[in-house]
Amino acid sequence: MEEIFKHSNSYWVKYSEYEKRRNKNGKQYIAPAPKSEVKIFKPLENAEQMVVDALNVGLVCMSRESTEQDKEQAVLGFVSEYGLLGFMTAIPTTPKFMDFDTVYLLKNQFIKAETMSTYDYIDIFFPFEKLNITGNGENRKWDITGDVQMMALAMTKQNEPMAAGMEAQRSYAEPYDWLVRQFKDWAFTFYTSILYYNDFDKLGDEEKSLYRQAMACFDGIAPTYHIELRDTPTIVWDFHSLLLAIQMMFSFMLTNGENPLKICKHCSKVFKASRPKTIFCSPQCKNRYNVYKSRAKNRNKD
Repeated sequence: MEEIFKHSNSYWVKYSEYEKRRNKNGKQYIAPAPKSEVKIFKPLENAEQMVVDALNVGLVCMSRESTEQDKEQAVLGFVSEYGLLGFMTAIPTTPKFMDFDTVYLLKNQFIKAETMSTYDYIDIFFPFEKLNITGNGENRKWDITGDVQMMALAMTKQNEPMAAGMEAQRSYAEPYDWLVRQFKDWAFTFYTSILYYNDFDKLGDEEKSLYRQAMACFDGIAPTYHIELRDTPTIVWDFHSLLLAIQMMFSFMLTNGENPLKICKHCSKVFKASRPKTIFCSPQCKNRYNVYKSRAKNRNKD
């Protein structure tokens, strides 16, 4: 996997602190805190841990035992570590949608319409402070003034689609329920795979078919790429959203037979196994599990 995505334009922006806020219509969003510090990083350098963390957030969001506070803390913890997911560039058929008057949307669970006005679409992700955008189609301009740091961020993204620079802005926000649903979907996909193979011998043909249909709902959205003339012609992958990067890395990790994704037998968290038969995420969990089993055995003797 590291070799496949050795060359990529995967710089992403995150802020040191995020918060949950309501817009004037009462809808909840996750947005950077007003005075939070900005950082640019390459998420693919730690892609496998990022996928594991995303799945564990999804498990928290799926659990019936989790309170709303548990879910909120899990989501905020993830975005504070890696940034928002970048729904704005992940859902359209092209991240260059700002060049058009209409946004064409991929089939998704967040927006049912197949098309939207570009301005209406942008408004979804800027619920608290509107961007200064004028013009239409290829003549559309984004005037960013005042905040020197935000201007600098936009400049770092000048070779990417305009929307990628917009996602880096402090005023960019994502609906909280979208984030929860996306994390839950990744966790559901993972659990589908785990249960299918663990219970394979016990499942009937109809049950197996249902599991396969559930897995088929996992949309494999492909990233874009371009070719650069370096020492040799080189494929360079363009991940214009964190969501797309996680989706792609998760796909490779889910199908990795040598180092599979597993659920720890003791703490029930997702981890990447060093070997196919590994069942604990750490030596500590293995020791705690053995102590627990030993104590339970002694209680039964008494």
